[in-house]
Amino acid sequence: MLVIGLNGSPKKNGNTAFLLNEVKKHVEELGGEFEIIDVQSAILDCKHPFCMECKSPCDQNCLKGTKLEEAYNKITKADAVVVGSPVYFGTVSAQLKCFFDKSRYIRSDKKWVGKIGAAVTVGASKYGGQELTANTIQNMLMVHGFDIINDGYEEFDAGHFGVSAQSPADEDRFGIKRAKVLAYRIVDSIKKREENNG
Repeated sequence: MLVIGLNGSPKKNGNTAFLLNEVKKHVEELGGEFEIIDVQSAILDCKHPFCMECKSPCDQNCLKGTKLEEAYNKITKADAVVVGSPVYFGTVSAQLKCFFDKSRYIRSDKKWVGKIGAAVTVGASKYGGQELTANTIQNMLMVHGFDIINDGYEEFDAGHFGVSAQSPADEDRFGIKRAKVLAYRIVDSIKKREENNG
């Protein structure tokens, strides 16, 4: 059971990373493996970090042998992906947008269709655009064919749009609790799939 966390923040150890690590802790307690990928490091390893749609269909030449290609391959092998972003102008970070922009060839090959996907967001204020940002993440995942889950779980409650917190995230008790609930939902969803496919 492999879960990938995408840290879409330019800060490796900021609020988004904190929440992803909270999800990681609980996924691992439940027997899963969880790896966090730093999105900024992955895209900056490419000669051209921004997609310029130089060829259609995409020939992937711009990312061969890079950390970005490695990140995409890990997602392809994963059972679930938790995408995290701070709120920037009411939406996801530029780094995270670039990460998905350059994944066009994967969408063409349908490699991520049916994978489990979830959102984690952090804003500077209580109503700082977290739900809008979560919605953008979910939209990007849906374009790839992911099955979107939220932070709802039968033993807790129905949840909302995913894990959302106000910075500093390590002081947001509600956000920390939702990270735990999301971990339970992810592990349960993966186990149910394994049972149905077993």
